[in-house]
Amino acid sequence: MDNSSKFDHFRTQVQPALASKLAEFRLLGIDSVAEKELWEFLLKKKWKKVKEEKRLYEMIQEILSVKVSDYLSFATIEAYKTAEFSFDDEAELQELLK
Repeated sequence: MDNSSKFDHFRTQVQPALASKLAEFRLLGIDSVAEKELWEFLLKKKWKKVKEEKRLYEMIQEILSVKVSDYLSFATIEAYKTAEFSFDDEAELQELLK
């Protein structure tokens, strides 16, 4: 069983903690993060290698302990993984370097 299906049944229960963390992000000037993106970060980073069953209070504690810098680092790496950079066209490269 993958992590998403393992934790999906908790999502509605931890939604207030997710909303609280997103409000904290907004206070710090990070307005572009959606709840889905934060949930993906938790699944891929925080709960990637969970050996035993997580308790609800542990999940809430981990959600509330997410640092903005950790999320931004994760989002940057994910963006690089999915981005398609191609400098085959010399004109595009020169335009970029202006």
